[in-house]
Amino acid sequence: VILLCFRWYLLTALTSCLFWNTFGLSAAMDSKPNILLFLADDLGIGDIGCYGNNTIRTPNIDRLAREGVKLTQHIAAAPLCTPSRAAFLTGRYPIRSGMASSNGYRALQWNAGSGGLPANETTFARLLQQQGYTTGLIGKWHQGVNCESFNDHCHHPLNHGFDYFYGMPFTLLNNCQENKPPELDVALQAKLWLYSQIISLAVLTLTAGKLTGLISIHWKIIACFTLAGGLFFISWYSSYGFVQYWNCILMRNHEVTEQPMRLERTASRMLKEAVSFIKRNRHGPFLLFVSFLHVHTPLFTTAKFLGKSRHGLYGDNVEEMDWMVGKILDSLDKEGLKNHTLTYFASDHGGHLEAQDGSVQLGGWNGIYKGGKGMGGWEGGIRVPGVFRRPGVLPAGTVIDEPTSLMDIYPTVVYLAGGILPQNRVIDGRNLVPLLRGRAQKSEHEFLFHYCGSYLHAARWHQKDSGAIWKAHYVTPVFHPPGAGACYGKGICPCFGEGVTHHDPPLLFDLSRDPSEAEPLSADTEPLFDTVIREIGRAIEEHRRTLTPVPEQLSLYNVVWKPWLQPCCGTFPFCWCDKEGDSAHSS
Repeated sequence: VILLCFRWYLLTALTSCLFWNTFGLSAAMDSKPNILLFLADDLGIGDIGCYGNNTIRTPNIDRLAREGVKLTQHIAAAPLCTPSRAAFLTGRYPIRSGMASSNGYRALQWNAGSGGLPANETTFARLLQQQGYTTGLIGKWHQGVNCESFNDHCHHPLNHGFDYFYGMPFTLLNNCQENKPPELDVALQAKLWLYSQIISLAVLTLTAGKLTGLISIHWKIIACFTLAGGLFFISWYSSYGFVQYWNCILMRNHEVTEQPMRLERTASRMLKEAVSFIKRNRHGPFLLFVSFLHVHTPLFTTAKFLGKSRHGLYGDNVEEMDWMVGKILDSLDKEGLKNHTLTYFASDHGGHLEAQDGSVQLGGWNGIYKGGKGMGGWEGGIRVPGVFRRPGVLPAGTVIDEPTSLMDIYPTVVYLAGGILPQNRVIDGRNLVPLLRGRAQKSEHEFLFHYCGSYLHAARWHQKDSGAIWKAHYVTPVFHPPGAGACYGKGICPCFGEGVTHHDPPLLFDLSRDPSEAEPLSADTEPLFDTVIREIGRAIEEHRRTLTPVPEQLSLYNVVWKPWLQPCCGTFPFCWCDKEGDSAHSS
């Protein structure tokens, strides 16, 4: 009897221990889910199947939407990479952090610029790190590197809450691929070439005149002209002539590993790094931010996907990115983490309509929405895909038509991690958990403000009692040619100056009835016109009162190339290395 009692006691204890361990582990994983964030570059909302595209194959992104929640009014805080990503990381309009530009340079131009995401900004990675998460960033950063020296790394991902970084500190450009036309500052480079040629022609003319006796001039003056011309040429060609070496680099944490990067193997390395990060941190919790280099020009695509889509090189690139999404999702499944991971997919802004090679379209499609990348007000520049999945927690197959923002990711993941939002600053994002789980029917956003650089171009009002979504445009770009829907003569639409039109009264649309912004309303056609304009104007004034002056990170001084800030894997200016290739050969 004693023996039987002992065995019963032992069995009960073991069962209880096993139950509580299992329950405790499950509860711990549920209370702090893994976070997997996918962010595409320049992807249009009309480029993927779950948003209506029936010709580009995106089965893996579509699967996320089928198994999760799809947002139809997911709005970027800016229509360009650098400011949009700053808002995504901080949950704040980029004008609050100084990441909104008042000049023509609206994104960082060089790895060796001094601008970037300020050290006093707190990213969601930092807050999750404080909650015990292992945090990683694979892919594009484009938030700056250095401030005062080539290795202070004040803007680096590891200085902003990421434990691990592998990727580009900058962004892809045509300059990163051989035999592609330059993309960086094309108009300025053309002027600099012209000035250099004029100086060279002047020196040759003076020299010929001196030798033939037609011009009476001292050789010292000719020498001075020659020296000045040479210095002028070196001053600009030392940067623009070597963009591939200065900007197209890969880093692992603080170390430059490829300079210049080898595009033919970049996608496979990014994928390998993402899968490896998940495997290393499978016991969690982890935050993995996969920031794709796809689908930004030059659209470098591996041979496996070339010519496979029905939309040329752009479609090939989108389908390759979707395949990468699938492989990373497979790694979650393999590690048994699917149900314990919140997965999110979005794009940083709308597709680039002006990206063309002759008649070939190299940019994305923004569906029924007007405008595209670079346009701060029109929907096509800021309305992006937004998909969440968490099996067993978020209702599968749900579509939410409420206005949401990329800035909402910040408070959402901080809430899920058990963190607390900073109390010493304005957070513009809203926690999406109640909306995603169906516990709330309306978005917490009543107003959203749409900037082009530091210039407010439009604002929307979600009038919850009526369901109307009013949008007022105060400034719109001048399309070229007229009616084209983009600025094909400029490469990207400007935010100010002669390239924009100011509207007084503003153009007003009700997006709930006219999502394409095709027919502006007026006092004659809309009885509430004056009331709506007055209410939006009041909200803008209240918003502006919350802004405080901060240093402009995209000022002309901060965006110019500074050789002493250049990340270099050798002795400057001899910056060349292929440490990834070396390790591949040695392994």
